[in-house]
Amino acid sequence: MFYYASKIAWFFATPSNLLISLVLLGLVVSLSRRWRRLGTGLALVAAISTVALGLLPISSALLRPLEERFPMFRDDGKPIDGIILLGGAVDAADSVSRGSIVANESSERVLDTLTLAYRYPQAKILISGGGGTVFGDGVAEAPIIAAYFKGVGIDPGRIIVEDRSRTTAENAIFSRELIDPEKAGRWLLVTSAWHMPRSMGAFRKVGLEVIPYPVDYRTGASEDSLRPFAFVSDGLRRLDVAAKEWAGLIGYYAAGRTTTLLPAP
Repeated sequence: MFYYASKIAWFFATPSNLLISLVLLGLVVSLSRRWRRLGTGLALVAAISTVALGLLPISSALLRPLEERFPMFRDDGKPIDGIILLGGAVDAADSVSRGSIVANESSERVLDTLTLAYRYPQAKILISGGGGTVFGDGVAEAPIIAAYFKGVGIDPGRIIVEDRSRTTAENAIFSRELIDPEKAGRWLLVTSAWHMPRSMGAFRKVGLEVIPYPVDYRTGASEDSLRPFAFVSDGLRRLDVAAKEWAGLIGYYAAGRTTTLLPAP
């Protein structure tokens, strides 16, 4: 119940959805003679805020601390026993309907895991991702990625599928059930750089020590990345990602799913 309630609440609290809702609310209120000025003012402020938040680099400033929290992986020459790929890179329902993998903006998660699979040919590959949407049909993502890996030549015997998880916390819990920490060895955790702090916190909470392998950066490595956007939609999309991740960090810490508010190396 909490899962669905949080998903629905976030749908309406997402910055882009909230801003548009305020504009529409203001226009509706302005139809009343009594509240016309209030409604017009609300619509105007919300519209200006939408443009400003979409063009100004506020979202990039919110994402950079998350993306810079864990450094990029540097191969130290030691063996890698396994790779954990967190879902969120594939549109599962579209992939099923098309009969071919349909990736989204986080496709680097899949591509980098594939690269790692060939770099460390003895490593197991655990793909963690169930149907994590409220309004979708709940098609699991992990089996689709597993089929893709097998299709490009990865040994099926190396692949472990975890298709029950709907959240990052469940990614950690169900992965923990498939990996014995006492015998696990060194496992890489592949997910988006902005999602890595919460992911590391969740895995540490269940007692599974992993090595962060951040990918899917949305900001550049230099301060030049803090520049205005050319399109309002680009800034708002990034703002939605940043706001959701910061809210997730706060929610996970409050719910005891991580031991620190902003996990660090």
